[in-house]
Amino acid sequence: MTELALTVLAADHYDPFQFLGAHGSSSSTEVVFRTLQPQAEHIDVCCGERSFPMQRVHDDGLFSCTVDRSELAFPDLDPFDYRYRIIYRTGVEQWVNDPYRFPPLLSDQDRYLFNFGTNYSLYNILGAQLGLHHRVSGTLFRVWAPNARAVSVIGHFNGWDRRVHQMRVLGSSGIWELFIPGVAENELYRFSIRTADGSLVVKSDPFQFFGELRPNTASVVRNLNRYQWHDDEWLQQRRSSPPYTHPLAIYEVHPGSWRRDPAHPERFLTFRELADQLIPYVQELGFTHIELLPVMEHPLDESWGYQVTGPFSLTSRYGVPDDFMYFVDRCHQNGIGVILDWVPAHFPRDSHSLIRFDGTALYEHEDPRKGAHPEWGTLIYNYGRREVSNFLIANALFWLDKYHVDGLRVDAVASMLYLDYSRRDDEWVPNCYGGRENLEAIEFIRHMNSIIYDRFPDTLMLAEESTSFYGVSKPADQGGLGFGFKWNMGWMNDILSYFSKDPLYRKFHHNALTFSLMYAFSEQFILPLSHDEVVHGKRSLLEKMPGDDWQKFANLRLLLLNMYLHPGKKLLFMGGEFGQRSEWYCKRSLDWHLPEQHRSHRMMVDFVRDLNRFYRAEPSLWQLDYDYHGFSWLDLEDMDNSIISFVRYGIDRRQHLVCLLNFTPQTLYDYRLGLPNPGDYQLVFCSDWVHHGGSGAVPDHICRAVAEPHARAGYHTRVTVPPLAGIVLKPLEGSP
Repeated sequence: MTELALTVLAADHYDPFQFLGAHGSSSSTEVVFRTLQPQAEHIDVCCGERSFPMQRVHDDGLFSCTVDRSELAFPDLDPFDYRYRIIYRTGVEQWVNDPYRFPPLLSDQDRYLFNFGTNYSLYNILGAQLGLHHRVSGTLFRVWAPNARAVSVIGHFNGWDRRVHQMRVLGSSGIWELFIPGVAENELYRFSIRTADGSLVVKSDPFQFFGELRPNTASVVRNLNRYQWHDDEWLQQRRSSPPYTHPLAIYEVHPGSWRRDPAHPERFLTFRELADQLIPYVQELGFTHIELLPVMEHPLDESWGYQVTGPFSLTSRYGVPDDFMYFVDRCHQNGIGVILDWVPAHFPRDSHSLIRFDGTALYEHEDPRKGAHPEWGTLIYNYGRREVSNFLIANALFWLDKYHVDGLRVDAVASMLYLDYSRRDDEWVPNCYGGRENLEAIEFIRHMNSIIYDRFPDTLMLAEESTSFYGVSKPADQGGLGFGFKWNMGWMNDILSYFSKDPLYRKFHHNALTFSLMYAFSEQFILPLSHDEVVHGKRSLLEKMPGDDWQKFANLRLLLLNMYLHPGKKLLFMGGEFGQRSEWYCKRSLDWHLPEQHRSHRMMVDFVRDLNRFYRAEPSLWQLDYDYHGFSWLDLEDMDNSIISFVRYGIDRRQHLVCLLNFTPQTLYDYRLGLPNPGDYQLVFCSDWVHHGGSGAVPDHICRAVAEPHARAGYHTRVTVPPLAGIVLKPLEGSP
């Protein structure tokens, strides 16, 4: 046995094509066929109508046959015109096309672009790609493992034996490739990798489109190009409707716990079932978008999807990829956008996933001061490595392309921006200028957003970013990070802290109501009341509120009205719309019995529905969200009464809204409210209406302006101010 033969027998060669398959030179009159089939009893080489028996030349299952060219039906040895007839020890007979007769199929251009970091359609190239090559159907496997000594595809189709389907590396690209004829959809597979030190690791495919249900971890061959979409009208309308000057009210959902099968509470609803139940619910409530916590594959339910092991893989918890395409399609057909939470900040240490993928720190940094999150126990992507940056950018584009989603909410951006995030002084390494900014991550984010907006210009790119980093939602070419929106975590923290206080003491914290307007127009903000605020002992939104049950609901209505009247787009986590009492728990359905059985919770749902309808009908509440001309204070200094009042303007300033919010349970009569213009104003919304569960202490329906200044307004009127409530007035048609 030659050294080449022995390394192939040991599945330890970078190019098994040098030995396996058909070999013969133009000057030779003979062709040698070799195949490695450890479970075979007998093999014939079949060429045209001729067959030639092969000899077992090694106990490990190496078969060989030497044939004179004159005996072949195709003497020029067209590499696509022979097959093996294999009789296995079990007696099963199988005809197979030899994987080792196919030439390399990845172009030099694709290899170059990937290594350069700009092969943005990488998901059409790497992984397991079903297809037809040289008239033979099968699956083309490719994986990036530049430091591996050898790589094999293993699966049921080869008895999970790494010797049968050994891959070859394509030059210096680090990409390994093998086309396996006959491997069809839904086959299980993994990659077996021999590392530089000779050890073996078995990995799931980083580019898998689907995988086994946890706790199993095998990848699944899947076709993503079969679904017939029906959302052309939505996509066309989306292209012509810039989100910044339109209403945006997002309903945030964890698909595994929004609702479960009542007969089997441990069972998740599939995306097809969610399409039938969630979409009509969201449509009735008037939200414009659904934002889903990560739907990518993750091993631990309690991570809520934020510890992703398969970035390109739809989690198998809720069905197959076609089911999710159906869900998105149905959302679009019903006028609802879909946003996905996306996690490029870190990945978990599960051994089957990306960690030390080829025996080295391939996707992460070798130095734990750069490559590990001490707080989360996860690993950080190496954004400075071009192939890793390409992997992540292609992943973002993948969800926009293959699944037609409308946007991505990027998780934990602050952890990406700062090298010392959640670290002690001795746990991080400064950048090349001695600073704490992660320059590689910043460049990656700018690059990513630039490419996304170039290819999908109508995409919603949302950053969950909790610091004062400059220009998160400013264009990358203007020195910003290039996101479309930023979550306003400052507003969220201030407002929830304020509402948790007894109304008796709120006047001492009046600044928490007004401070957010100091920076409201510095970014394109979304106001989030998200899942993070109703877990880990923080209590549900309703239970954060002080007072008796009536006051809790009144406070919750006031909180939501305050959010909808404040500049910025809106986001509410599921359960908040009906006043969920218990904290959210990812392994249990929301408490749907509450709105079904209790009037106060039912009225809360009605309030949110009416609030969304009011919001969407009033351009003043969204046309100038990011322009200081869209907001003006009337009175921000009535801290003794814990009342604020202001105006929201649209492009047509005549159709403005006057807003007054009272944060105490005290009803005030004959209260002086400033008005910006003369004329008559009518009450158009009140959170204290009886049918919403309020006291009914609402002001007169028509209020007349008096030509006398008050606070910051040139006019005023006198109104009844309901307890723990807000009122909204609008000028009557014909008023100046």
